Amino acid sequence: MFENFSEMMLELFAEALWETVLMVGVSGLLGGLFGIPLGVFLRLTDKGGVLENTPLNVVVGGLVNAARSTPFIILLVAIIPFTRWITGTSIGTWAAVVPLTVAVAPFIARLVETALREVDAGLIEAAQSMGATTSQIVCKVLLPEAMPGIVAALTISLVSLTGYSAMAGAVGGGGLGDLGIRYGYQRFLPDVMLAVVVILIVFVQLIQSFGDWLVRRISHR
Repeated sequence: MFENFSEMMLELFAEALWETVLMVGVSGLLGGLFGIPLGVFLRLTDKGGVLENTPLNVVVGGLVNAARSTPFIILLVAIIPFTRWITGTSIGTWAAVVPLTVAVAPFIARLVETALREVDAGLIEAAQSMGATTSQIVCKVLLPEAMPGIVAALTISLVSLTGYSAMAGAVGGGGLGDLGIRYGYQRFLPDVMLAVVVILIVFVQLIQSFGDWLVRRISHR
């Protein structure tokens, strides 16, 4: 069954796995850098928030929802001009990072907002009564208290990014998805496709297990 796994094929698998790790890692990092502040902003401007501003919250929330509701494959194609402007190309691993980041940032934002909602309102009121500024409330109350939920949100986002990265491979994004399409599907090599699926499952399990461990460690501090 595995007669197609020559030395060259194993090298292709190693390269594709590295590309997938690169896409998921970089876009996850960038998505977090944009998504976490956006989630904090949505919570602060929401009804009952420290900086309550319903009209602004509705506008920004609507944009976030619009980005979240756009199927990734459509988003991938729709922002090709923006991707080319950023990376100079629309094909390859680094080009795939752009739509992956655009897709995951609003997803992270909503998950972070949800985690922040779970913070006890009494803690926020106590901080306000002691004269804490908005930045102090965010850095010393909201984020520390919601950290387990935020880490869980980032874990879910990385798992979702793994699926998105495989989808990006269908349009020249590289990674395991590209390998599975080019060899497993187009060249009718089912053993290659099976190996890609198994590797992706193991990859996701490792991300989820590490995220769960990190959440437990933070929660017990």
